[in-house]
Amino acid sequence: MGSNRRAFLTGTGAAATVGLAGCLGDLVGSDEDDENEIDMVLNPAEGDVDMLDQYAQFFDYLESETDVVINASEASSYTATVTAIQNDQAHLADISPTGVVAAPDAMDILGMRIQYGAAVYFSTVVTTPDSPIDEISDIEQDHEVALASQLSVSGGLFPLLMLSDGGLDVGDAPDGDPVDFEVSYSDHNTAMNELLNREDVVAAGTGAFVSSQYLDEEQMPDEFMENSAEVDNLGSGDEELQLLSVSDPIPRAPIVARSNWDDPVVDDIEEALLSAEEADLVDEDAEEPLWFTGVEEATIDDYQPIQDAMDALGLEFSDLAGE
Repeated sequence: MGSNRRAFLTGTGAAATVGLAGCLGDLVGSDEDDENEIDMVLNPAEGDVDMLDQYAQFFDYLESETDVVINASEASSYTATVTAIQNDQAHLADISPTGVVAAPDAMDILGMRIQYGAAVYFSTVVTTPDSPIDEISDIEQDHEVALASQLSVSGGLFPLLMLSDGGLDVGDAPDGDPVDFEVSYSDHNTAMNELLNREDVVAAGTGAFVSSQYLDEEQMPDEFMENSAEVDNLGSGDEELQLLSVSDPIPRAPIVARSNWDDPVVDDIEEALLSAEEADLVDEDAEEPLWFTGVEEATIDDYQPIQDAMDALGLEFSDLAGE
């Protein structure tokens, strides 16, 4: 039943998905219509990813392990995901770390997603080997820095924090303009390609899942080597880049339930999530396999590094929410 329903949602195309995201209320009411149906909202993807297809095996696994049928939709923004939980428009959410710290009382964390055994990941700021930039403070007002996205934790928030810690005035970024440099936003891969192919771009801030292939083990701190899922990817690319800064560990995004959802099935869902193996969640033959390979226990305290980064930059959730 669930697979056929999701195939229909996926087949309706991007326009219909946006429509679903814009009026999650159309999916609400499942408690009255069928006590086994629950609504799950997914944060919007960065890039051209069909999330309903990417998550298909994940949904199938939860439905097979618990007495639920999942109605899933992709939100139109990070804010819409948080609002859906706050306004009882969804039971579950794939949500950003920033969303958790924005409304901690509205949601219960069921688990933090992990990738190949790593519950944390890293952000980097890099430049080219022949660049005049030897350290972040060498970046000047007429220099452009390519970042992944204003909404991205590892491609926007933490690169800006590293640039600030390196002595640059980031101004009102990401909600406004930095003072000491020019900035462009795109996505992780595009930001890296701009650094590699444009002379006016002197640095790029992305997740290490993109930059690690251009870096080598000698450049990376012990914390990265001991905790990153990207260690095996180091040096695998055709180009070589110079590391300017690497972030502290970043907690991966959680899966949450709305806090006022009082139903024993929540415990069943949590148990299924925490018990899931990679083969349960990831369809390796899918065009876009699911990016996470498991889920581990977590609490709001695990997301304090996100709050600390936002406080250091003087940001509120609305500054990152894409509204």
